[in-house]
Amino acid sequence: MTTNPINPTDTTPPATLCVPLKTVPPLTRTFEMCFTSTPRGARLARRLAAVRLDAWGIPYGTDPHDAIVLIVAELTANAVSHGHVPGRDFHLRLHVTPDGRTVRVEVTDTRTERRPRRPTAPEETDGTGEAGRGLLLVSQLATRWDWHPCPDSPGKTVWAEYTLPSWPQR
Repeated sequence: MTTNPINPTDTTPPATLCVPLKTVPPLTRTFEMCFTSTPRGARLARRLAAVRLDAWGIPYGTDPHDAIVLIVAELTANAVSHGHVPGRDFHLRLHVTPDGRTVRVEVTDTRTERRPRRPTAPEETDGTGEAGRGLLLVSQLATRWDWHPCPDSPGKTVWAEYTLPSWPQR
């Protein structure tokens, strides 16, 4: 291969191969994925959410990171425990609003008939049960939470929003 130009006397500048830049859309901070409806799937969802939050500038070891990961853990565990349908996965969607102030966690399972109930206050329970505190924990950590049936398929989506404190993010 030679490095000599085809015409050494040609003084024309080479053609520019630049393409005009289009406006770049704002950074989308959305993560979504389907996971097997098993404890292993819930654990993987929690770990991937933790990694993604750190990449988005919500670092490990901070209160917001820990709270959001705990919300993800509770909602995915509920999808596995109460929303499991054999052979069907659950779907996790993690999204930061465009203003960067709110993180929304959505977990969709395929079981329609088992709907989440509003948790009772801790004073109303005897505290000896091993279950039933997950949504109470979510309601204390999240700014707000709720659920809705899936409009185009069987199942429901349980969601929670966490409002981030103002601090410099990466």
